[in-house]
Amino acid sequence: MAIRHKTLILTFALMLAAGFSADAFARAGSGGSFGSRGSRTFGAPSSTMTAPNGASPFSRSMTSPNQGIFRPGFGAPGARGGFFSGGFGRGLLGGLLGAGLIGMLFGHGFGGGLGGGMSFIGLLLQLALLFFLFKFVMSFLRNRSPAMQGGAFNRSPAAGSAPFGGNAPGAGGFAGFGGGASQGSKLDVGPADFSAFEQRLGAVQKAYSDEDMTALRSMTTPEMASYFAEELAESARKGLVNKLSNVAFLQGDLSEAWREAGGDYASVAMRYSLNDAMLDRTTGRVVSGDLATPQEATEIWTFTRFPGGSANDWKLSGIQQAA
Repeated sequence: MAIRHKTLILTFALMLAAGFSADAFARAGSGGSFGSRGSRTFGAPSSTMTAPNGASPFSRSMTSPNQGIFRPGFGAPGARGGFFSGGFGRGLLGGLLGAGLIGMLFGHGFGGGLGGGMSFIGLLLQLALLFFLFKFVMSFLRNRSPAMQGGAFNRSPAAGSAPFGGNAPGAGGFAGFGGGASQGSKLDVGPADFSAFEQRLGAVQKAYSDEDMTALRSMTTPEMASYFAEELAESARKGLVNKLSNVAFLQGDLSEAWREAGGDYASVAMRYSLNDAMLDRTTGRVVSGDLATPQEATEIWTFTRFPGGSANDWKLSGIQQAA
């Protein structure tokens, strides 16, 4: 096999393996799913208009030491995900693909059993088949999700927000928070709570960009603060700093709100835009991302407070990527 093809395959293998282990490398949370949702940590948040396919399961949580397919409640009624949606399954699939590509690199064929003379086109065909198989499995699992819940919570047009479903960037304010019902001890949340969620979104991103751990600890649970501290320390070790700006809330829905013995919880889907870039800590040179062009993200943020607390008492307890 030509050196150029070998180099291309190796590069593609590394990129593919990395793609299955992480979804992004910047902004608060680094585009991952981690934290806790109390007793519902290992159940999937209800689908909403903003996140119709639900959320990715937590890859890191202090609620339980178990991970991936061994999590308690995985596959329970109402839970989303499965073997390939968990960290273990995604890692295994990425490893299998990576191993096959590296096998091609050394002339042993994809998977080592199809012969060293397989063409690069054959390799792409196998990847395409695996991709569609993966999509089929994910589609099957998503179809088992609970139906979308809740009606829209909108500000009046006079307040400057677009109606639900017509949320253009720059409209400002709430594009709409859905008032979904939740199982168990339902908790009612109102306009003051929704305003707090929107405010926390911008404040957490700013504190993260400023590497202000004092501010982050005041707005998050100790678990989330520890994850943020770990991310910031890792960026500093690499000589990088993550700069975030122009955070703009675009749309939001309430997925679930409930009360349990340990406190009140609310999971909300939020779509927002921001400028996101990794800079060299010494020179300020942009290493990745873009300081000028905004990008969008859709995530499910879970907030908690002590039972009966006010809107000002909400703290971020978990971030999940929209599936």
